[in-house]
Amino acid sequence: MTLSKSVFRTLLLSILILTLSPSFAAQKKAGKKSKAQGTPVLWQEPRDIATRDLYHGPGGESMMPDLSRVTFIEKKTGGYSTKYRVRDGSGNQWVVKIGNEAQSDTVASRLLWAIGYPAEISYLVPRVTIEGKGSFENARFEARPKEIDRTSIWSWDNNPFIGTKEFQGLKVMMLLLNNWDIKDDNNKILVAQNKETGATELQYMVSDLGGTLGKTGNFISRTRNKPADFQKAKFIEKVEGDIVRFYYSGKRGDLFRNITVEQARWVGELLSRLSEQQIRDGFRSGNYKPEELEVLTRTLIERIDELKNLGDQQVKSKS
Repeated sequence: MTLSKSVFRTLLLSILILTLSPSFAAQKKAGKKSKAQGTPVLWQEPRDIATRDLYHGPGGESMMPDLSRVTFIEKKTGGYSTKYRVRDGSGNQWVVKIGNEAQSDTVASRLLWAIGYPAEISYLVPRVTIEGKGSFENARFEARPKEIDRTSIWSWDNNPFIGTKEFQGLKVMMLLLNNWDIKDDNNKILVAQNKETGATELQYMVSDLGGTLGKTGNFISRTRNKPADFQKAKFIEKVEGDIVRFYYSGKRGDLFRNITVEQARWVGELLSRLSEQQIRDGFRSGNYKPEELEVLTRTLIERIDELKNLGDQQVKSKS
C-alpha cells in the first residue's frame, strides 16, 4: 500500500504534534528517574501539628517576601495561570502566580504541610506591583531558595511509595480538597537538606494545587477556588466492604478506587489534631472574604469529621 504525499505529510505532522505536546513531554519526563541522590520522602510525622502556624505556612514569618521592590525576571510558560519569575527587595527569587488559582494553591499547600506532607514555601500577597508588569491583586509568591534543587517530576503510577498508607493518604487529601487536576506534571521532586539530621532528602510533593477548593467535574462543569461550590460538593458516597467510595469526577479517577477505611480514617485523625483556629488561619492566608472564610472553614471541618467517623456502615450522603 502506497501513501499519497498529502496523507504522508498529515501523518508526519500528527506524529510531530503528539511528540512535542506538553502532555507527551510530561509523560516522557515523568518516566525518567532523577539522578539526584538522597532519601525519598513523601511524609514525615508532624510532631508539632497542634502548634503549626498555618497562616505563614512552611516558610514561617521569616521567609516572607520583601515587597519593598519586586522586579521582573522572566515569564514562566505552561499551566493555566500567568506566572512570573521575580526578585524581591532582599534579592530572593520567587515565582508569582496571578489569577484565580493563587488563593486555592496557597491554602491547599498549607493543609498538606500541616499534617506532614512536603509543600512549597508560598505566600499570598493581597496586592503587589511588579516593575515592568504592573500591579496585581492576590498574587501567590512561591519561593525559589538557592539551596533547594528542583529536579524531575514524579508519577502517580510509578514512585517509591505505592501501596503505603502515606501515599494513600495523599490521595485522600486530593479528594478532601476537591483537586480535579491530577496529573504528573503537577508533581515535583525537590532536593533539600533535613534541618534536624542534615541528611539529603528527595522531597516528593504535589506542587501545583490551584485546581482545588471548587468542585470536580469535566472541563465544562469543574471549578477552582469557589468556596460556594466547595461547600455544596459531596465528599464521601459510601463504604463498600473495606473500601471508601468518594464523589469524584476529575482526572485520574482510577487512582481513588482502592482507598480503605483505615487509610482514610488515618488522614482524618491527623487533621483532627488541628484546632479550628489553625484551619481558619490556613484559609486566612489566602485572603478570602470573611463570609468565604467561614464557609471554607466549616466545610473542611465537616469533611474531617466524615473521615474520622468512617465505619463499617454506609456513609450517608450530605443532603
